[in-house]
Amino acid sequence: MKISRYTFVMVLAAAMLTSCNDWLTEDTPGTNKRSDYFVSTETAIEVVNASYMPLMWEYGTKSTYYSEWFIGDIVSDDALKGGGSLSDMADAYDMENFKTNVDNSLLRGFYEAQWQGIQRANLAIESIEPLEVGLDANFTEAMKARLLAEARFLRAYYYFRLVRVFGGMPLNDRVIDSSNKINHKRATQLETYDFIINDLLAAQEALPLKSRYAAADMGRVTQGTCQAMLLKAYLYKAGFERQQGVDPTDSYTQAAKWGEQVVASNQYSLCPVYFDNFTLAGENGPESVFEIQYIEDPRSDYGEGEGFSRGTFTLIMQRTRSTHWGESGWGFNHPTQNLYDEYEPGDLRRDATILDFTDYMTTPAEEIYLGNHYLNLKYAQMTDNNGQPYHLTHHSRGPLNYRLIRYSDVLLMLAEAYCELGDLGRAKPLLNQVRDRVGLPAFPYTATIQGKNVTYAETQDGLRSAIRHERRVELAMEGHRWFDLLRWGIAAETMEAYIAGETDEARSHYSPFVKGKHELMPIPSQQIDLGAGPQNPGY
Repeated sequence: MKISRYTFVMVLAAAMLTSCNDWLTEDTPGTNKRSDYFVSTETAIEVVNASYMPLMWEYGTKSTYYSEWFIGDIVSDDALKGGGSLSDMADAYDMENFKTNVDNSLLRGFYEAQWQGIQRANLAIESIEPLEVGLDANFTEAMKARLLAEARFLRAYYYFRLVRVFGGMPLNDRVIDSSNKINHKRATQLETYDFIINDLLAAQEALPLKSRYAAADMGRVTQGTCQAMLLKAYLYKAGFERQQGVDPTDSYTQAAKWGEQVVASNQYSLCPVYFDNFTLAGENGPESVFEIQYIEDPRSDYGEGEGFSRGTFTLIMQRTRSTHWGESGWGFNHPTQNLYDEYEPGDLRRDATILDFTDYMTTPAEEIYLGNHYLNLKYAQMTDNNGQPYHLTHHSRGPLNYRLIRYSDVLLMLAEAYCELGDLGRAKPLLNQVRDRVGLPAFPYTATIQGKNVTYAETQDGLRSAIRHERRVELAMEGHRWFDLLRWGIAAETMEAYIAGETDEARSHYSPFVKGKHELMPIPSQQIDLGAGPQNPGY
């Protein structure tokens, strides 16, 4: 679904929950109670729809732009910040160069948006649970179960976004409508993953298959979405269990179980043409497991805070600053030379992902960032207008959905789970399915990568390396890379090697990567002041 914008009136009305009565007095006249609002299927759907909205948010007037790809791409070896200068989005500059401090406004905006999502999901759960089936003709047992499942999934997803950036979180599963209901105590990282998994397990059975939704509901959480997130959450948990000396076998086994369910559902397939995943026509297509729904609108209420925009800033932010095509952007998220060199000769995905715009520059001083002249094509919509750049009617309202989970991601995650369990026979066909789509030879193979001949041998180590390589090039510039490095436990050595190979100009800006510190971002100082500590180590 291209989710319609619901005003905050609904949430505010639902939040006026308390009355001043006790056993001696009647309700104060004029007091609003939640039960006065939730009286129909429509209001139950609205509160769940409102829970989706923070997925869309990328900007806040109290912070700055805070799209998740600023972390997933720019902090990794896949991308440099870009922009018009070093000081353009200085918070992102600090993050990419391991100079982040506790007052980083990008992280503050991201952190607070996810917590608003959690609060909205909690409100939906707490309000729908007491409603009786038969409330009206549409409020069936199946409808109630589905709406609760959507809200539980969304709560899990917002927690997932938080835990992989900041580490263990306070676990709050009810509406916080008074100070004495706030749980400030941070759970451990693994406890937070368990919380996420429990929500996903509770949700998955009640969710419909993708094919069961009407076209107007495309974009809602499906059973396949939830099962894919169980696969992902168990893989993340397994990675951190291994790093903490805990046996990850059960988590890998559970990851494989849920990945198998997604494949067996026959709801998804790879698009024959790779780049079709990143076009307007390809939205919610056969490869789409979960994506953020955006719509274009020539009107704008830009600057009015979180939740104001129905469209995405990602298009204007990632499009080149060059005016060569008549549709210039802000030039953020430059793919690195290291990523460019990761592609094998003949891999069609490289030129579908990365544009070298050396020949198209109009203001090189603004378009080249630390010597880098590459552009991310996946979200720039450079061909979505009869082969020409898509014309935006307002820069805050890009229409292209953001793909959070694609079926190729599922196949590679399932291959990884099998590989870690030592089941190479089941892992190889999944990897080869992704490679075959773009005409590359099956595993095991030898190829030129990073200018060297690399052989991926038919061993567990060889397959593990091949899957990690494949994830990088298949999912490049989609916000996955940094988080993959973290769960594999190889962020420090990967970034040190990458930085050593960067240009002198780029290398001069990096601070040393501190193992045990830079794997996590700092909890924003404003949240620490409110009691959300302790702070992460080193900050």
